[in-house]
Order: sequence, then structure tokens, then C-alpha cells
Amino acid sequence: MQTWKKIGKALLFPHIAVIIVLLPIATVFLVYSMMFLGTESVQSYVSYVLSFYTLTVWCVRIPDLIKLVTDFKRTNPYAVRWGEDVRLRMNVSLYGTFFWNAAYSVFYLCLGFYHQSFWYYSMAGYYILLAAMRFSLAGYTCKHKPGEKMQTELIKYRACGIIFLLMNVAITVMIFFMVYWNRTFRHHEITTITMAAYTFTTFTFAIVNIVKYRKYKSPVYSASKAISLAAACVSMLTLESTMLTTFDDGTMDLLTRRLFLGISGGVISVFIIAMAIYMIVRGSKALKQENENE
Repeated sequence: MQTWKKIGKALLFPHIAVIIVLLPIATVFLVYSMMFLGTESVQSYVSYVLSFYTLTVWCVRIPDLIKLVTDFKRTNPYAVRWGEDVRLRMNVSLYGTFFWNAAYSVFYLCLGFYHQSFWYYSMAGYYILLAAMRFSLAGYTCKHKPGEKMQTELIKYRACGIIFLLMNVAITVMIFFMVYWNRTFRHHEITTITMAAYTFTTFTFAIVNIVKYRKYKSPVYSASKAISLAAACVSMLTLESTMLTTFDDGTMDLLTRRLFLGISGGVISVFIIAMAIYMIVRGSKALKQENENE
């Protein structure tokens, strides 16, 4: 009896190094079996069992993992600084997304030159404007604390609103190509599901952060989170287009597809225009008040 208890404990509570190694192995094995081996092979059943076991041991260790992460955040000096230094988090976020947007803009611009396609040019223009806004804001947050130069922050905040209006032109062209010319991307089902999980996560965080960062009363910080929200909305549109293409079983006609994308694209476009107008009006009023106070 004691032997079985030891075996059960060893299986349910393996060393932390074991469960860390198990996670990528089980994930890769499961994805590979679903993509290339089908659902009836012996290897597929083994991958299902391994994935179930990995999920189980991770769930059992969740309390320990939470305690480990909490202790790390409380005792590690770098983690402590990351949690307390909002400027550091903002700079990392802005520069990280800037380089990502810049790389995408170059990629789509090269595709546009190669294929001579306005679809790729519109995608490049969209990412160029995202990169330009984030680079401008990062240049300020690296040098100044939130609210230190309110007038400069308001100017940048209003400028982002103006750029949103320009960006909406690129988004409108993208929507036109999606709806009229049926331009989209087709991926494997597993890849599309992964994209959906990532997109919904970023969209949720964008909404949470736009509320969370209001407490700093910094127009630059608010503009940064508004950019993230706008980008998340566009990502939701491209995800919808990709899912309609990837999971198309022939039952949805072209008119219905165009209707779905047209309504979603129109709502997102109107939302971005409304957000841009709000930022321009609010920034202009606050700038006028700042000038009167001086």
C-alpha cells in the first residue's frame, strides 16, 4: 500500500523541472499528431494521454506555482523594480511594439513592391503609422515622468488622434480588399485557434489597460493604451476574416461573408474615428486651458 502511495505521489507531484520539460514536449507532440497523424493513430492516442497527464500535473501544482511567482516578485530586485516602475514598463511596451510594427511595415512594403498590390501597401501604411505613434510616445516617456510636461503630452495626445484619422484611411482600404476582393489569409486550424486565443487576450488586456492607466493622469500613457486598443480591434477584424476562410466548409456564400466583414469593419472604423475625434477635441480643450492658466 505504501508503495502505491509513493508511486501516486511521484506521478502527481513530479519535480518542477520534469513538468517544465513536459509542457513543450506534450504541446509539440499534440500539435504534430493533430496536423500530420490524424486522430486514429496510436501516436495520437499517446499524445492525448501525455497532454492530459501534463495538464493534470500542472493543475495540481498551481498553488505551488502561484506561491513561487509571488515570492519571486516580492524578493527579486528586478521583479520588484518592474512592478513598481511604471515608466520602465511603458518604455519596454512602447519600444517593443514599435520594433514589431516597424518590422511588419517593412515586410508588407516589400511585398507591396514585389506584387504591386494596394492590399500590401495599405497593410504597410497601417503598421507604419502605428510604429510612428509609438516611437514618438517612447521618445517622451524615456525622458520625462508622467505629467511632467503636460503641454507636450497634450500635443502628442492630440497628434495621435490626428494620426488615427489617417490610419483609418489605410484600415478602410484593408476592409475594402477583405470585403470586395475577398483578400485574407488562410492558416491551419491549430494556428488559427492559437491566433484567436492570442487576439482575444490582447484585446482584453487593451481594454483593462486603458482603464488602469487613467489613474496616472498622463495623456501620453492614455494615448499609448488607445493605440493598443485600436490595434487590437483591427486584429479582431483580421482574425474574423482568417477564421471565415480557414473554417469555411462551403455552407457560407460570398454575400454572407461580405456582410459579416462589412458590418464588423464598419463598426471598427467608426469606433476608431470616434476615438480620434475624442482625442483631438479633448486634447485641444486641455491645451487651451493650459495656455489660459499660464
